[in-house]
Amino acid sequence: MSAHSQTYATTGDIYSRRQAAVTAFIAAAKQHLDSDAPLTHDRLKPVAEALEQLGLQRDLFPDDHFRVSAEFPAQVYRLAEDPDGRYALYVSAGLPGKSQPPHDHTTWAIIAGITGRERNVFFKREKTGDPTRDTLHERGGSDVVAGTSVRLLPDDVHTIELIGEDRGLHLHFYGLALDRLHHRVVFDSPQGGSFRTFGPPRRLAAPVIDAAALKAALSDGQEIALLDVREAGVFARGHLLLAASAPLWRLELLIDRLVPRRDTRIVLTDGGDHRDQLAHDAAAKLARLGWHNVAVLEGGVAAWAAAGNEVFSGSNVPSKAFGEVIEHRKHTPWIDARDLHARIERGDDIVVVDSRTTEEFADFSLPFAHSVPGAELVYRIGELAPRPETLVVVNCAGRTRSIVGAQTLIDAGIPNPVVSLKDGTMAWLLEGRALAHGRATPLPEPSPEAIAEARERAERVAKAAGVQRIDGDTLASFLQGHDGHERRTVYRFDIRTRAEYESGHLPDWRWAPGGQLVQATDEYVGTRHARIVLADFDGVRALTTAAWLAQLGAHDVFVYTPAANAELVTGPEPIRVLPSRTAAATISVQQARQQLEAGRARLFDVERRAPYEKRHAEGAWFAVPDQLEALVADLPAEQAIFLTSSDGVLARIVAAELAARTKREVRALTGGTQAWVAAGLPTGSGAARVLTGDDDYWFSPYHQPTEVQRHAGFRSYLDWEVGLVAQLEREGDIGFRLVQTAGDAR
Repeated sequence: MSAHSQTYATTGDIYSRRQAAVTAFIAAAKQHLDSDAPLTHDRLKPVAEALEQLGLQRDLFPDDHFRVSAEFPAQVYRLAEDPDGRYALYVSAGLPGKSQPPHDHTTWAIIAGITGRERNVFFKREKTGDPTRDTLHERGGSDVVAGTSVRLLPDDVHTIELIGEDRGLHLHFYGLALDRLHHRVVFDSPQGGSFRTFGPPRRLAAPVIDAAALKAALSDGQEIALLDVREAGVFARGHLLLAASAPLWRLELLIDRLVPRRDTRIVLTDGGDHRDQLAHDAAAKLARLGWHNVAVLEGGVAAWAAAGNEVFSGSNVPSKAFGEVIEHRKHTPWIDARDLHARIERGDDIVVVDSRTTEEFADFSLPFAHSVPGAELVYRIGELAPRPETLVVVNCAGRTRSIVGAQTLIDAGIPNPVVSLKDGTMAWLLEGRALAHGRATPLPEPSPEAIAEARERAERVAKAAGVQRIDGDTLASFLQGHDGHERRTVYRFDIRTRAEYESGHLPDWRWAPGGQLVQATDEYVGTRHARIVLADFDGVRALTTAAWLAQLGAHDVFVYTPAANAELVTGPEPIRVLPSRTAAATISVQQARQQLEAGRARLFDVERRAPYEKRHAEGAWFAVPDQLEALVADLPAEQAIFLTSSDGVLARIVAAELAARTKREVRALTGGTQAWVAAGLPTGSGAARVLTGDDDYWFSPYHQPTEVQRHAGFRSYLDWEVGLVAQLEREGDIGFRLVQTAGDAR
């Protein structure tokens, strides 16, 4: 551990300090218990003593992290467990009078005090001639307070009761997680008699954080990931500005990319309904996946708003707000759609470049525009507009990438006049003009002279923004946390085109086209105040992208130039899927078709509504995953549930979770809808079987069915985006720091 990390473990936020102490305790416990030696009370003694010491660190366990109330007088909070469920540590919180009748654990257990007095009474269990009844004989007891503990073997039976007038907090450490203990028994009477199996507490929660504490945490300069675990469409209707969308049922696909460091401080939020159950479910899933420094925003978005804080609608809001701030402060020049059309018709010397992705460009574009994604602008504009008199117009579908793209060229100091197309292709359509569809324009290859000029411009902008270059040794120290560099999250991105990335990239570096990394930073980077390192292969694109990321202000940004002989790997970026449940059962598309035709199964598509409406397996219903449990509850118990997604990966994740929750037969289609189509099975289209509206994704006004609806959606969207500056002022400073560049002298 570096000196900085040691200091932070002592003086940093309580959540991280507590988690560091918990991690150290469990590591020590494993040294005593990870062997084949017989399990005895004496063998548990050193672990119990260590747990007592943890409980004596009262400052790590403030009452407001572990809430109880008259309405909910007892609550168990999960602090840690291994991915396989072993070594599970909880805080049991309760009001005086909380009790539990005689019960066993079927695993070893240790209880140590933090505050309050928990009375334990122990019993000897004897079998009778009746296999449904046993006798209990009291054999002593012990009160657990701070600095004391009790040790229990798997067959030991005890009762607990919180006595006295004080609220109780106690550490409960188990050999296996509570929600995996399916054969524990409980007796109705201290004398024994009949007994029954009983399950885990109805609710295993994560520690909580209130709105005021979260607001302070977001500005304390330390790493933090704020994740909203509702479906993306619900998220878009109203969320915290700095929250990234990470839906509960997609965490296995997202978390390793969004928050790669396992001990990162994470706060989860949902809408605040059902006692934040969605967020607590997500915390449980993250614990199974290996992330333990997790808290839940108490009361969710509703409580955040009630505390007087801003709630933002839309998607990629920090980046879009940043674009509006750029135009507001730098007075980025623009041209409106009517004037652009007139000048094009007149034959003026104009080049229009579309700064969206090539896929978006192919979907629709201005008929005369060239596709030049944002990170490519400075690198390639010299080939499209070699004459300094040529007016360069940058457009996108709305506002942000038009503004950022135009200001990128202005800041770089290219000799041409540069403007953004005000309101992008939305404005073009609102003027009653048509867009082209299916176009593709090749990216021009810059000449050596153009590259040299672009490098000089990019270097100046990056220097002004404070972007630092690092070498291989420094990068290694970042990743390993040595040589004075504290252990922090490091995101490594290759921002070149997809074709360049797939033809050869550095191992373990992710692909994030530069324009999108700026436009949708929250989709790539979940941890604020992390390090971002961009691979610089040409001296231009990484630098211009890094300059904007640095001005966003939430991260430390670096560029790294690979050695000429650096090892490269080919192919698309691999996506790691982390299983949180026992693998789901699968079924081939042919077998699924037979079962569906016979009425023995129901098929749900869980991918995204937009591709579902274009084409889906015939008979499939569309539903967002977090509504499935309720939707299948009314189906006949004998009817199997089949799930599909585009390639079947998400379907397997959702099927595993749904099976665990419902105990029904749930199967994922092998290969998903792609395999269904490839097999020549019948398909359908349309929204007739959409069950959950637009909960799954932010619904673009471009997707509205009629022109009237589209135009109304465009106007609403544009008003919303322009209004972000005022809303951001109400929210307060989130770190944007625009710098002076050569372009500001224009």
